[in-house]
Amino acid sequence: MQKKVLALHDLSGFGRSSLVPIIAVLSAAGHQCVPLPTAVFSTHTAISGWVTTDLTPAMQGTIDQYDALGLRFEAVYAGFLGSADQIGCVQEAAKRLRAQGGLTLVDPVMGDNGVVYGTYTPEMCTRMRELCAIADIITPNTTEAAILLDRDPRDKPADEDEAWAWLRALRGRYGAQAVLTGLDFEPGRVGTGCLGETGGAVQLHSRVGCYYPGTGDLFASVMLGALLNGQTLECAAARAGEFVRDCIAYTAAQGTDPMHGVQFEKLLWRLAGNK
Repeated sequence: MQKKVLALHDLSGFGRSSLVPIIAVLSAAGHQCVPLPTAVFSTHTAISGWVTTDLTPAMQGTIDQYDALGLRFEAVYAGFLGSADQIGCVQEAAKRLRAQGGLTLVDPVMGDNGVVYGTYTPEMCTRMRELCAIADIITPNTTEAAILLDRDPRDKPADEDEAWAWLRALRGRYGAQAVLTGLDFEPGRVGTGCLGETGGAVQLHSRVGCYYPGTGDLFASVMLGALLNGQTLECAAARAGEFVRDCIAYTAAQGTDPMHGVQFEKLLWRLAGNK
């Protein structure tokens, strides 16, 4: 039976972030992605001049309708959230709409490169910690992991031993399987670490010297698609890291504006039928 994913993220029209890659990736992996937009943006917020519409009022009604229809989802997957009320909606969706034996994946989008996003108040950070506590899997970058562990957002693991210490701390505090992205303690290399129910791994690969927004959404959705196809957390995280690396390398070779995001479209075929 085809698996369904309820994806609670914003929809950014231009820039290849949030629901745009998430829907494409999960569909390519063979799953039905059901978007529940938290907001609509003209572009992602790293492009100046964006306009937005907050969809918080529609979220509760959508959850109520899906519940009344008896819809249940093998995964509830949340990313960027714009308010404490939206965090509450995710908690309710996970409680009411997740299928028996399903999973909740929370990508705690709060900051990057040592800086907390301007929209994230102390209250929002506290509520995000509460949301992570009900998740089965969390996927913070090093900035977000520092926030979740009550550290300075500029802190990050200095070596592999520290990466393992952070993973154990995240798993111990939140009870979730932890995937830590943006590890860069070796020159010229970048990657992820994961710690799940049966073990984990720290996996680094060669860095492509370009930055593109939206790669966190791409990583988490590839990983989720692989998990739903029966892969282990370690294999799914490795698969996602390799796919993002290859998309970055391909896009860098095209010489396009980095703010336009990574050109994942021509590589989606790699995810089809992946098990």
